[in-house]
Amino acid sequence: MIPTKLLKKYGKKAEYTYTLGPFPTFELLHHHPEYLKQLVVGSQIKPEMEEKARLLCEKHQIPLLQSDRVLEKIREKEACVMAGVLSKYEDAINGFQNHVVLVNPSDMGNLGTIIRTCVGFGIENIAVIEPCADLFHPKVIRASMGALFSIHFERFPSFEAYLEKAGEKRDYYPFMLSGSVSLSALKRDPQKPYSLIFGNESSGLPDTFSKLGQPVRIRHSDKIDSLNLSMAVGIALYDFTKQDFTA
Repeated sequence: MIPTKLLKKYGKKAEYTYTLGPFPTFELLHHHPEYLKQLVVGSQIKPEMEEKARLLCEKHQIPLLQSDRVLEKIREKEACVMAGVLSKYEDAINGFQNHVVLVNPSDMGNLGTIIRTCVGFGIENIAVIEPCADLFHPKVIRASMGALFSIHFERFPSFEAYLEKAGEKRDYYPFMLSGSVSLSALKRDPQKPYSLIFGNESSGLPDTFSKLGQPVRIRHSDKIDSLNLSMAVGIALYDFTKQDFTA
């Protein structure tokens, strides 16, 4: 248990972070209770929710604290009736499965939304190329609705470091304009694992990525210059996984 005097607003250099709100906290309890060091609830929590939390904490031997003062210290702007205090951890990607690769993502809301979208479409491995937004920031966890705890994620110091792990026995699809084919016209091998690669929200992928695999573009009208990153990832994932959701 972390002493309450040490609990304060999240800092990137800290060894722990927070799940703010019941939904991401229960997701953490469901998927990775071993990283939850303590759970804090407020006086305004619904009795049935507190009872559910208490039973889960007893099951996993996690300290439960009721303290509005502690919640006030660690919460963001909005009111919060529950928070989990968890240790940061690593969960390496599976080199034999499909990947979403995010090159220097900078927006925490986008990052969290992409994580949740990946889980929704059955992609459980996300590689993030540094520098990037902090995966463990409470805003990312909140935007993902706790989906962060359902995936394998790994940060790499460079795209070359990612390639070294991912290997050659997969197809690479950088989403960009240079040298690309339309997503609707793309032909691919359904038997091979793939990596869907997306660039930074403002700058996209460097032109050098046009020489990697088969570049792809998502067609849209000329009234906009680009799609929001999380929207582009969602469209790509829908197209690549639609055969998996035929029912």
